[in-house]
Amino acid sequence: MSPDTTIRLKDSLGKGTRVLALANQKGGVGKTTTAINLGTALAAIGERVLIIDLDPQGNASTGLGIDRKSRRASTYDVMTAERPLGEILHETAIPGLMLAPSTLDLLGVELEIAHEKDRVTRLRNAIATLPDGDDRFGYVLIDCPPSLNLLTINALTASDAVLVPLQCEFFALEGLSQLISTVEQVRAALNPRLTIQGVVLTMYDPRNNLSGQVMADVRQFMGEKVYDTVIPRNVRVSEAPSYGKPALLYDLKCAGSQAYLRLASEVIQREQRLRAS
Repeated sequence: MSPDTTIRLKDSLGKGTRVLALANQKGGVGKTTTAINLGTALAAIGERVLIIDLDPQGNASTGLGIDRKSRRASTYDVMTAERPLGEILHETAIPGLMLAPSTLDLLGVELEIAHEKDRVTRLRNAIATLPDGDDRFGYVLIDCPPSLNLLTINALTASDAVLVPLQCEFFALEGLSQLISTVEQVRAALNPRLTIQGVVLTMYDPRNNLSGQVMADVRQFMGEKVYDTVIPRNVRVSEAPSYGKPALLYDLKCAGSQAYLRLASEVIQREQRLRAS
């Protein structure tokens, strides 16, 4: 994949790893698709990226070609403190992109660690053990489950910022309000540095009047927090996971892939402005 497509960005963040949680308590909004393809786009322009699959469904792991039989260790082992994060990482077909896979065992982790004093900081502590220096990851993207449970709270506690995928549908703003409230609570009680990096509108269909109305409402409600890039509803993006590939590997030239490349550019530009402020 050529990084010359759509964007030319390499000198982005300087030192330090940025941890972004991709969160929305609603399912089917393109959260995992965004994690996979944003991670791929960032890796394509020279960043070292780690995707942490924190969803028991494991769709990010499947979508990156890591089959269930090869997931002998997973984020479950990290959350139960049985293994350090660095020991469970898998290489992917994308140079510079690694994955911490998920398994269905994560379904029971909340009950297992509910009474532990560090139950909300397990993931933050695990990320802190990752290498620094030349071997560091520029970005860690956490694919959260579609619910506001202990796994999601761990992700928000571990993150610098939240990236919110939001489907262009009727109840979009209702779900967004609930997530913003949760982010504010986590910031007040657990992680004062947590911010909302941005909201990305997904599955946009220009032929659908509702999509346009939702986009206008979200932009009015969230202002500059909404990315300029809109991810269109795209058949090639939907097909890609069944082949264990990001859309950018499956069909780089499709509208969805090009949109994720533009989104990666926006994410980096926002991070640059944050560092400069």
